[in-house]
Amino acid sequence: MTDPIPTVPAADATALVTRGVCRALIDLGLVVLTEFTLRNGRRADVIGIDAAGAVTIVEVKISTADFLADRKWPEYRDYCDRLYFAAPQEFPHDILPDDCGLFVADAWGAAMLRDAPHHPLHASRRKTVLLRFARKAASRLYRLSDPLRGMR
Repeated sequence: MTDPIPTVPAADATALVTRGVCRALIDLGLVVLTEFTLRNGRRADVIGIDAAGAVTIVEVKISTADFLADRKWPEYRDYCDRLYFAAPQEFPHDILPDDCGLFVADAWGAAMLRDAPHHPLHASRRKTVLLRFARKAASRLYRLSDPLRGMR
């Protein structure tokens, strides 16, 4: 099987799908960060927080090889209320686990094909994730206003 977006380098294809799913999450009322490092050292492609403090993680996959080589995604479950995959339309969606939500995305947006089951976080874990999210968001925002000082 070939990559779903053969004319675009993998990093670019991932960035386009990531942008689309971020737009969809924002349209659903979440605030988002990309490349968010969890306390266990794993890096979530996208993490979103809704107005009630519910945490959503989205793992972006652009090819079959990308999915089959990645066995770390189950470790995200302990850090979110809902876990999704996002992939381009051409991706073989039937290989993704049924117990995760699914977005089909391109650079301009995403459509939810399957909602993720809700597995509520423990209150102490939620507090930790929300604080890390807030600190990372504030740090990234500050770096935009003062790039030299924000490099620390």
